[in-house]
Amino acid sequence: QLQLVESGGGLVQAGGSLRLSCAASGRTFSSHRGWFRQAPGKEREFVAAITGSGLSTYYADSAKGRFTISKDNAKNTVYLQMNSLKPEDTAVYYCAAGGNYYPFSPDYWGQGTQVTVSS
Repeated sequence: QLQLVESGGGLVQAGGSLRLSCAASGRTFSSHRGWFRQAPGKEREFVAAITGSGLSTYYADSAKGRFTISKDNAKNTVYLQMNSLKPEDTAVYYCAAGGNYYPFSPDYWGQGTQVTVSS
């Protein structure tokens, strides 16, 4: 059974940066991975995805130019570097894996990590 564990969330001021990490455990997993987020009172939305090789990525419009997804296959870990954060980025961020790559509809989910951006 694949387990995904997120870390790196927290409280940051607008304009600041955070890097989220998602470590996979339980078995070797080389498929595509990505991130979603869910703000209070809103539906969960796609943020970014990356192929198993790490050679291809794509982003939601809200993340383009500010967020970067990357992966370290040796560590079985995916990262989401978030820069120029805005209060509207406040949400629980979920790591996900497997399933269909485009559009990203994963089979596995992490438990989520809270990101709060203050104005």
